[in-house]
Amino acid sequence: MDERRLGFMAIGYMAIEGNISRRGLLAGAVAVAATAVTGTTGSGPAAAAEGRATVGGSRAATPLWREFAAAPFTHPQIPYIGRAGYRSGSRPPRRTGRGFVADVRHYGAKPDGSTDAAPAINRAIAAAGERGGGTVLIPEGTYRIDDIIRIGHSDVVVRGAGSGRTKLYATRNLTELIGVYGSRYGGDKSSWSWAGGLIWLCPTDRWTSLTDAIRVKSWPFEGWTGNRRDEWRTLTAVAPARRGDRSITVRDTTGLRHGGLVLLRLADDAGHTLLEHMAGGGPGPEAYHWDDKTKLTSYVPYEWPVRVTSVHGHRVTLERPLPLDVRPEWDPRLTTLVTPLTGSGVEGLTLEAVETPQSPHLLDKGYNGVAFQCAYDCWADDITVRHVDNGFGLIAASACTLRRTKVAGRGSHHPYYCREGSHDNLIEDFTIERRTVPAPAGTQLHGINVEGLSSHNVWSRGVMEMGTFDSHRGMPFANVRTDITVDNNGRHGGDASAGPLFGARFTHWNIRVTNGRAGLMRIDGLAPYSATVGISEVTEFDQIDVPDFTGDLHTRLEAYGTPEAVWPPNLHDAQRALALRPAGGGRRAQSLVRSADSTSARADSS
Repeated sequence: MDERRLGFMAIGYMAIEGNISRRGLLAGAVAVAATAVTGTTGSGPAAAAEGRATVGGSRAATPLWREFAAAPFTHPQIPYIGRAGYRSGSRPPRRTGRGFVADVRHYGAKPDGSTDAAPAINRAIAAAGERGGGTVLIPEGTYRIDDIIRIGHSDVVVRGAGSGRTKLYATRNLTELIGVYGSRYGGDKSSWSWAGGLIWLCPTDRWTSLTDAIRVKSWPFEGWTGNRRDEWRTLTAVAPARRGDRSITVRDTTGLRHGGLVLLRLADDAGHTLLEHMAGGGPGPEAYHWDDKTKLTSYVPYEWPVRVTSVHGHRVTLERPLPLDVRPEWDPRLTTLVTPLTGSGVEGLTLEAVETPQSPHLLDKGYNGVAFQCAYDCWADDITVRHVDNGFGLIAASACTLRRTKVAGRGSHHPYYCREGSHDNLIEDFTIERRTVPAPAGTQLHGINVEGLSSHNVWSRGVMEMGTFDSHRGMPFANVRTDITVDNNGRHGGDASAGPLFGARFTHWNIRVTNGRAGLMRIDGLAPYSATVGISEVTEFDQIDVPDFTGDLHTRLEAYGTPEAVWPPNLHDAQRALALRPAGGGRRAQSLVRSADSTSARADSS
């Protein structure tokens, strides 16, 4: 690896570890906003900080970034992901609920690994939940768990003393604890290969309905509207609107309120024009044969949970801009959804499963890490999982943040997976460590997975010592991977009946491929209306994909072979900074630079 790349990576680690001053980080972010407006780097303190933080001085913004900054909500190739994650990108709170604090040792947990601590931990969690929320402390030590740790109440945080100090040692898998879990699509596959966790964040009623169905072998849908997708009712019809709109017109506001969560439901029509729209539209998607993609067509209606921020007359403003057009032929509605888990998190611990050989592909027993299911505005922070079949799962989860997470140990099937209509999630500062034992024959390694019409999810500032960018078919769209170093040695998966690998507006931005292997890294020849910006040079290997759609894919390729030259280096960070700037051109941007510089000076002196 060359010196410039090593230096660039070192700067990223310094930012993560806090070795760059608050002033430098803020000034650098503001320089991004200034660059977005002017198309060039500025001068003065902000520009100086920018030069220090990017190794090699100031750089001009890429043409694609300048285009995006001019039309951030409707760009044809790059999605708007500036509000991804918990509370539109906010840091998780340090205190939750009503201030109730429960130490698991007071409920009988022993930190020496001698007895099963799961019942005590779950009693402490239940006590916090019954009081309207609170913090469950797991002090330093090793706690043996012979059962699932279940976070089923909102506003409950399970907090260890740090991933290097608090360990949960899991002795049993989900097959032993719940039962065999087959696939609703048939065959002899184990759904524990892509579902559930030994730490499972899921609302209590939803978790009970899921596990009851599994025990009687009635394989459920896993998402926002119940096991049979029938647990919803219409709140109101929605008038036509365009992708990027934040305000919509509705017929009836009786069931809508400020802060409430609703589900935007878009059904497909007989001509599959909704699926075509997700793919960017035009001759290619129109010519695609959708009818035999039975797994894909089972994913619609498209269900997008979102928070209402205001109601005025018949106008409703949403927390995030619309991910798709709203057209009458798709019977657009705002509906109810199962009561989601909100405001809950898990922090500062390691979950280590008893070390067993990795199972053959799709036959995982369920030594799984942390799963978020029917969760909104939840989080994980400073969590390591080790010796797991599957690391971190997002299953019908939205607006969640996973930061400072790590997958380590003997090797995993899916280190990270995102499926079943999961949207607007943020995974940042993540690590997939190289496996500690060779992969057994017949196993598969994927990496950071996304599938099942999941959209507007972000993977940012990652180090992948193994794995790949696994688009697992099911036509995920408008997802971003940015500022990631990857030794691309995994393989993507996906059933042919799940349809296309990609929908529109997939973006790979500043991707450093250390082994030069292609395979869903450079996507300008595969993904419609996509952007590949600042990716290392790559060459094909034996898993060679062909585009799902014919004709012009309307893709963009910039800075190929030179990730170190890309500005801004992190698309998500740049969009967050752009969201803070006032509109109106360079003069206002320079005003923002001066204002922020003054603010950061005050912060440094405090």
